[in-house]
Order: sequence, then structure tokens, then C-alpha cells
Amino acid sequence: MKPPYEISETIIKFVALISEKLGEIKAIHLSKPPTQLRKKNKIKTIQSSLEIEGNTLTTEQITALIDNKRIIAPQKDIIEVKNAIKVYNQLNSYNPLSLKSMCDAHKVLMNGLVDSPGKLRGKSVGITKGSKITHIAPPGEMIKPLLSDLFRYLKNSSDIDLIKSCVFHYELEFIHPFIDGNGRIGRLWQTLILKKQNPVFEFLPIESLIKDRQSDYYFVLSKSDKSGKSTQFIEFMLEIINDSLEDLLNIQNLNLTGVDRISHFRDFIKDDSFTRQDYLKFHKNISQATASRDLKMATDKNLLKKTGERRTTKYWFI
Repeated sequence: MKPPYEISETIIKFVALISEKLGEIKAIHLSKPPTQLRKKNKIKTIQSSLEIEGNTLTTEQITALIDNKRIIAPQKDIIEVKNAIKVYNQLNSYNPLSLKSMCDAHKVLMNGLVDSPGKLRGKSVGITKGSKITHIAPPGEMIKPLLSDLFRYLKNSSDIDLIKSCVFHYELEFIHPFIDGNGRIGRLWQTLILKKQNPVFEFLPIESLIKDRQSDYYFVLSKSDKSGKSTQFIEFMLEIINDSLEDLLNIQNLNLTGVDRISHFRDFIKDDSFTRQDYLKFHKNISQATASRDLKMATDKNLLKKTGERRTTKYWFI
């Protein structure tokens, strides 16, 4: 059964804006942002997602853990961050269309934090804020069939991934399939669904924008619960996605390194042979001298092999 929601004018507006920005990002080869920016955004994503759940570690402390350095902090917070680092490092191993894969990710994310990580809950739970119950989740015996329906929607619906990712995120929070960790797994899974549409979403710190608007995030979750449909939550999340793409485009003047340019071109050319001129056509904003330096660097590092001299030189990625 398709989850209940409506396609509003606001949704149509943000889908159009996001599509325009994705086109701009593709045109300037930002689908895979510069190496340092990717690392910085991964740290922001981890820090923001866990801060929403009460984690106290700073981006500097998370950076230290990524670099295998010791820090002084509450043990629970350190475990949460180490688990999140592991999950985000192996993001490509998870299948966004698989319930088993989601449970596997939850097992890594919540290892050492709950009694049965990766296991669906079997008992009823209520979500509280202070002394007030804000949401009573479906009973344990309904979890498996509800998730089966949700993943079936994800696989079979003709809706675009942008909308499906928001619907999935909301419905997962409503179902609340795990005893703990539902918020972080819901946000992670939306990223995975979006990444299937465009690789740039792997490197966008969408969660830092959610953290900045945390009260709005919980407010629209509650409003959607009361209305019985996820329309308002979809509108909110599409606005967040649009803003994150806007932020990425605003830093487009960052200089790509030679390594970044070679990596982008490898994704484009794959196993085909190419010339320096082909490389220049792809990277329109660099000089011939820069192109020559990039190709020499890649050849010296055994990333490329080449044949011929001067104008007859051809390259292949090893």
C-alpha cells in the first residue's frame, strides 16, 4: 500500500529547484566534491546526526577519532561516533532497497549501545518529550508487515527518488522499528536513497541543516503524524535538500586539486583511451600546462599508462 501524502505546489517547486541545482553541479563536475570538502562534510554529517540524539563530541574530536587519535569524552559518545564512522565508511556496501541491509547498518550503528542492535523491536513503545507522550508507535507485531510495505513502495513506486526518500524517512520514524537509533538510521537511509539518484548526495551534510532546524524537524514530524500523511514533512526535507545543494554551489570557486580532477575524469572516461585534449574538454577552466601537470602526476603515480609522444600521446587508466 502506498503511504499517504499529496504532491503539493511546494513539493513541485522544490523538486524543480533541486533538479536545476543538480544540473549545475553536473556541469561544473561537483558531483564528487574536492577531497578535503568530502572529508569535512562527512565529519559534519556524523557530528550533526549524533548531536541531534544528544552526543556531545565536537567536529575536532570526531576528526581526531577518524585519525585514530585518543580523546577524552564520555565512553558512550565515543562509541556512537566510532560506530557512525564505520557505517559512513562502508556506505557503498548497503542496499537502500533491502530491509536486511538496513538492519545490518543498524547493527553497526548501535553496536555496544543497545542490547540487540540490528533487531526489530517486539514490544510497544511511546516517544516522550519531557513528561509528555508525543507519539505512540505501532505495536511490535505490526513492524515487519509495515516495513515490508514500505520497502515495497520504495522498490515499485514510480515516484522520483527525491520524494520517495522523504516519504521513507518519515514513515520509518512513524513505524519506529528499533528500540533506539531510529532517527539516525532514518536520516542515513534517506541519504542512501538519494545517493542512488545522484552520487553528490553521499557528500552533502544534509544533517547539519536538520540540526540547525531541529525544532522545525520535530514539529513537522508531529504535524504529519496529526494529519495522517507525510506531505508537510516532504516539503520540509525538500527545502533542506535544496539548501544543502545551494551551499555546495556557493563553494564552487574552491580549487580542485590535480588528484580531484583526475578522479572526476576517471569516473567519466572509465576504461577508454584519451588525449590531453579530451582531458581539457572535460576540465574547461584549466590551462594546457595544468592539464599536462595533472597527467604527468597521474602517470608518475602509476594511475595512468601512456603511449606515443607529444600530439600522438594517448592515456589509459590502469
